[in-house]
Amino acid sequence: MEFGWSTHEQAHRARVRQVLEQLLPPDWERISVHGPGSDRQTAYSREFCPALDSEGLLVPHWPRAFGGDDADVWQQFILGEEMWAAGEPRGPQYMNVNWIGPVLMRFGTPAQQQAYLPPIREGRAIWCQGFSEPSAGSDLAALRTRAVPVEGGYRVSGAKVWTSYAGHADTCFLLARVPAAEGGAEGKAGIVILLADMRSPGIQVKQIPALIGEGDIHEMFFDDVFVPADHRLGEEGQAWDIINYALQNERVGIARYEFSRRMLDRGVARLKALGRWIDPGVREKAGHALMLCEAARLLVYRIVDGKARGLPADAYGAIARWAVVLADNGVNDFLTEVLPEGLLGEDPVQQAHHQRAIAAGVASGAAEIQLNLIARRWLELPSERARP
Repeated sequence: MEFGWSTHEQAHRARVRQVLEQLLPPDWERISVHGPGSDRQTAYSREFCPALDSEGLLVPHWPRAFGGDDADVWQQFILGEEMWAAGEPRGPQYMNVNWIGPVLMRFGTPAQQQAYLPPIREGRAIWCQGFSEPSAGSDLAALRTRAVPVEGGYRVSGAKVWTSYAGHADTCFLLARVPAAEGGAEGKAGIVILLADMRSPGIQVKQIPALIGEGDIHEMFFDDVFVPADHRLGEEGQAWDIINYALQNERVGIARYEFSRRMLDRGVARLKALGRWIDPGVREKAGHALMLCEAARLLVYRIVDGKARGLPADAYGAIARWAVVLADNGVNDFLTEVLPEGLLGEDPVQQAHHQRAIAAGVASGAAEIQLNLIARRWLELPSERARP
């Protein structure tokens, strides 16, 4: 297997780095530590993303018919790696360009595409995803938010939790259940996807104070919210196929291990400056953290390679996701042990990474869910229900 980059890919990475150097302000580090869901970074993303678009680097992986450049999946991923290494200046909009947009291209009506894709392409839109619920968590098939069919659309009632970016979002990619009494099916088949306007009467958003960053997680309450029928994405009963497609695209857009690798290099440089790198125990622990980062990278590359070759998703998706969690936490554990002063106000960037590591096991699918998937799909272990 060839692990090297082509000349074209190397040139693309160099250009992304050059553009980042040109666009990011001198105080970017102070902005980035607030987190992608914070007021400050969200506001900055509305400046940065249009500027990135002017350089042809916001949606180059989109088809030309939708304003992109038909760039291949590896170019998309190189862009994602460099953005995460820089602290993700796209803020909440990385989600829009990597999976909201592609999902709308594939499943949206022409009217939906015309309404939603231009603001995403121009870096003006903020979305949130209404998936997890207080009683459902990562088990989407158990969600209870109701979408009752009425004349002209649906009336939605229920609650969502852990919702990133909800405080700033214009639109919610909302999952709800059509009640069986209204013709809905049980389990996954009864789910419908609605593109809900966050300004609609009856939607209430409450920020949840947390250690993982400013404005990152919220509760959302829907009290008899009307969503027009033409804001439904796909058909009733098609939601699960759409969600699976969305999650495959989401995995290509996230390179969390790059931020951890950046922090590891930063920590090693600090240890050298302090004269503490000569300790063989410290160097051994740093090597272990580096191993976790590189293992996560190669496992993620396998997923990207499969997508580039048009292969179906397999169990490696969950394995790669778990490896990224291990990398984030491994680097965080190392830095916390050898540079604890960084968490006491001396290094706000280390504090920000510490927060991201806490969130690593929850964001993009809880780590426990990934372990269950690995046990079932890779190790082929019997489920609790199958045991005698």
